[in-house]
Amino acid sequence: MATSTSTGILDDARTAEREELVEMLTTAYWMEIETVMNYIANSVNPDGVRAQEIIESLREDIAEELGHAQQFAERIKELYGVVPGSEAFRPSQGYLQPPDRQTDIVHVIRGVIEAESGAIEHYQRIIEFAGDVDPVTEDMLIAILRDEQKHRRLFEGFLREYEAEGRA
Repeated sequence: MATSTSTGILDDARTAEREELVEMLTTAYWMEIETVMNYIANSVNPDGVRAQEIIESLREDIAEELGHAQQFAERIKELYGVVPGSEAFRPSQGYLQPPDRQTDIVHVIRGVIEAESGAIEHYQRIIEFAGDVDPVTEDMLIAILRDEQKHRRLFEGFLREYEAEGRA
């Protein structure tokens, strides 16, 4: 019986694919880190009674998003990549910046939906890429994708409520 010496994505023959995957995971890592920063700001700054449910939801999600960033960092390392430090950070979530008026909860809700949608799209690309070369990363991303879809769905519900009341 012949034994295979292939080590999958860790095989030297897959260096180019592994490096591309690490690049995709690094983007995902930064997306999660930036989301954590913005969720912290948007869970502290809003004012008003109606803001409380949004604040509480964001506070709960901070730990989950930070956990995703940690998972991406670990997988980057496992794939022989290097997890970048803060000097490599380039912000991209202008839509999730705190609103000018701290009572503008709809701005926060829409920002969260956009952030989650962007993450979902990027993670689906990683899943498609990893499906052929790295089932470990694929499995990890499928679990994270579920979290992101659940969070987007929750905030879509918040937005529908505001729209139904003519506040959006």
